[in-house]
Amino acid sequence: MKIIVTGSNGFVAGSVLAQAPDSWEIHGIARTEGNTPEPGVTYHFFDLLDHEKLRSLLYEIIPDAVIHTAALANIDFCETNQQLAEDVNVAVTAVLADACQKIGAKLVFCSTDTVFEGEKGNYSETDKPQGVNFYADTKIKAERIVITASQKNAVARLSLVMGLPVIGKGNSFLGDMIQKLRNGEQMNFPQNEIRTPVDVITLGAALLELAQNEFTGIIHLAGSTRINRYEMALQIASELNLPTGGIIPANSNSITGRAPRPNDASMDNSLAKQILKTPMLSLSEGLAMTLNFKTEK
Repeated sequence: MKIIVTGSNGFVAGSVLAQAPDSWEIHGIARTEGNTPEPGVTYHFFDLLDHEKLRSLLYEIIPDAVIHTAALANIDFCETNQQLAEDVNVAVTAVLADACQKIGAKLVFCSTDTVFEGEKGNYSETDKPQGVNFYADTKIKAERIVITASQKNAVARLSLVMGLPVIGKGNSFLGDMIQKLRNGEQMNFPQNEIRTPVDVITLGAALLELAQNEFTGIIHLAGSTRINRYEMALQIASELNLPTGGIIPANSNSITGRAPRPNDASMDNSLAKQILKTPMLSLSEGLAMTLNFKTEK
């Protein structure tokens, strides 16, 4: 296999790169050099908004698959910087989808559970997406582009990603939470947001599997525990023997100046359990997986 991973300095991409087989030819794209490059990965540093450079690289490498993890994912930033969010999350995806179609590569696009409005929860792949913020709107547009561009493509909707960075720092709420609770600091966790958290190790393995298998269409990569974020934090702290006094319940939709969030974006992972060899784990199992992960190449 020959694959390209976008956003190669990111949290999710780090897990993908660390678990990719040594026998594969792996290319990573990032805007800047990371602190801890993964051995065996060929890195390409440029801004994905440079569409010509992006197309040229794909036509030069001709990968079997592209795993597109890069995104502008800060929900509040996207709400106030809508043109940039559109450019990064939609236009770049369109360029990738077109180039992949032309060279016959499979595109595995990382979407989000927040494409749903959060009214009913336990969403399946057949439920109609309807966002409550601009970030979600960009992801919904990008999903449609990917699915219509080629019958080879897959859209992986990711639930809340939990874990510790495998390569570099990444954006890990778990690492931040552990450090702050050990320091006696307080952290707000929304009781109104119900999710199905997936650990980053499972996620990396599942994306690699999607890059090489025959699955096409939309699939939900979510854990097997449905829980609100406040209860999730309490459970994690309890299992790690961390003090829980600093975990404060909050309502994310009562904070002024923030983009709205879906209340219940939990997802049904039945299809992933049927299609993938990678198991979808409970919160406890996923926590153990990310804490004890060691690459076994």
